[in-house]
Amino acid sequence: MADKEAGGGDPGSRETAPTSAYSSPARSLGDTGITPLSPSHIVNDADQNVSEQQTFLVVVAIDFGTTSSGYAYSFTKEPECIHVMRRWEGGDPGVSNQKTPTTILLTPERKFHSFGYAARDFYHDLDPNEAKQWLYLEKFKMKLHTTGDLTMDTELTAANGKKVKALEIFAYALQYFKEQALKELSDQAGSEFENSDVRWVITVPAIWKQPAKQFMRQAAYQAGLASPENSEQLIIALEPEAASIYCRKLRLHQMTDLSSKAAVNGYSSSDTVGAGFAQAKEHIRRNRQSRTFLVENVIGEIWSELEEGDKYVVVDSGGGTVDLTVHQIRLPEGHLKELYKATGGPYGSLGVDYEFEKLLCKIFGEDFIEQFKIKRPAAWVDLMIAFESRKRAAAPDRTNPLNITLPFSFIDYYKKFRGHSVEHALRKSNVDFVKWSSQGMLRMSPDAMNALFKPTIDSIIEHLRDLFQKPEVSTVKFLFLVGGFAEAPLLQQAVQAAFGDKCRVIIPQDVGLTILKGAVLFGLDPAVIKVRRSPLTYGVGVLNRYVEGKHPPEKLLVKDGTRWCTDVFDKFISADQSVALGELVKRSYTPAKPSQLVIVINIYSSELDDVSFITDPGVKKCGTLRLDLTGASSTNVPARREIQTLMQFGDTEIKATAIDIATSKSVKVGIDFLNY
Repeated sequence: MADKEAGGGDPGSRETAPTSAYSSPARSLGDTGITPLSPSHIVNDADQNVSEQQTFLVVVAIDFGTTSSGYAYSFTKEPECIHVMRRWEGGDPGVSNQKTPTTILLTPERKFHSFGYAARDFYHDLDPNEAKQWLYLEKFKMKLHTTGDLTMDTELTAANGKKVKALEIFAYALQYFKEQALKELSDQAGSEFENSDVRWVITVPAIWKQPAKQFMRQAAYQAGLASPENSEQLIIALEPEAASIYCRKLRLHQMTDLSSKAAVNGYSSSDTVGAGFAQAKEHIRRNRQSRTFLVENVIGEIWSELEEGDKYVVVDSGGGTVDLTVHQIRLPEGHLKELYKATGGPYGSLGVDYEFEKLLCKIFGEDFIEQFKIKRPAAWVDLMIAFESRKRAAAPDRTNPLNITLPFSFIDYYKKFRGHSVEHALRKSNVDFVKWSSQGMLRMSPDAMNALFKPTIDSIIEHLRDLFQKPEVSTVKFLFLVGGFAEAPLLQQAVQAAFGDKCRVIIPQDVGLTILKGAVLFGLDPAVIKVRRSPLTYGVGVLNRYVEGKHPPEKLLVKDGTRWCTDVFDKFISADQSVALGELVKRSYTPAKPSQLVIVINIYSSELDDVSFITDPGVKKCGTLRLDLTGASSTNVPARREIQTLMQFGDTEIKATAIDIATSKSVKVGIDFLNY
């Protein structure tokens, strides 16, 4: 716990503090006594703070998605060309294969075997008994969003029930992308491409907390994309921000404006729009062949309609999460300013899969489905692949049923398990909108399929409604719908129906690749987003002079005749506060003893902005700030050293630097939200 002091004697080290009946959480953590010397102030020297950027030949962005992943790149000398990765081996009928499924397969010895379609196909072709030994993982990214106490030791469960460290899996996946990208770049350049030539960008949801972002960075270090000594080589980009950056480049023929036609499912009967759609489809088809996208160095037509101060919302709907960001234009350069802290939640297309699983449990029994997943993991994967392609055929105006093929081993295992047929189960289940077809398929009525989408889409619409209530978000001109789930006509229609009268709903054509391309543009110019909002209030616990009547008596600590108030929350930044890129929060600390070589300060956070003490409800210890003075120490250490710490909250990650004022030497500083 730091000690804030108004001149006079140093309160000294912690050990001599008298214990009181009142137990302070900070005191029991054994914090070293440190004294902030300076009052808090924020300096804004954005320009002096920009360090000399090292030059990279190419920017490679990895969109590590919940359901599918991919990479794209651009050479820094021709930034207008964005290349999307080579075609993948494998691939599904009826699904565009610009990305590969986020699936990974480890051998029984837990070594990396394959990723994506290759992993899925190999796993699928294994003998069922052999398959039980292999570790197959899919859709594992959600674990980073849903785990409240994420650490380096957090585990994932493979399809066969075996546990494996999450960090290992993420590192394997990133290493796979690194190797694929370097190989493709080397083939294209005709010579060996070095990792040091590449600036890597990894996208994460904006609603992710600091520990999850730090976890992704640690996994990237383990995969060899960058290193702690060369952390600049890796940028963490926020998915909706990346989408926003790409959308500003869109030309009219590269998007669909749902608001411009009274259409069901984005299709209108009028010929002109029909012709436009035919063109658009042709454009997409050609693009899928070429894989190189030209991003003109102009502001797109939609953008040219925007004026200084205009606002728009980006709704990034992916497999796992839906992420909402509100941006405002700042002219003349067209820089972006975040107007409201990112919001969203676990309302991705996975929700539709869960509903399908719930439906299967209702028909065949939860006990059977649980057993089937463990005993026939490859067949379960097959069933979900079959569902995925039918899921993509769902549309508001669809009238004919959708057939989902049941794997033979499902039918066979069910008979063994229950002693009667799948057909019998369907008849008995009273689920009247799902029928059995003699070809071994589940026949779902369009209404039944649409019902599986309803809970997830309702959550998205409700979340957007809440957002539109906020004063910062009223008068929004455009709503950009991006991400893989944005391809779903049911979602498009629901968003248009709910918000079409408030703003124009725009969908980029290559909607599943919007984030990937935007992430490349972000890597080429990370300073494009000038102002962000802090999602939480951050600060540290300090001692202040005790003021009678102002401070609660149970916080009183008397030391060497001086009266101190413990547990005071010294705020660095408030929740939803605007922070400019390069804006710094400055604090000075002094070690309790001159010989002290490491200062560890606990960082606390809260969702509320009005916090007085670290013991207030809702305040959590969320990380540590560690100042390592060993490198900065010199022979004649002054009796009272001042360590000035600068923290930056305006970037996609929280960063810190520190200097020893007496020697002007830089002090090694670490901010840790994972291992504290």
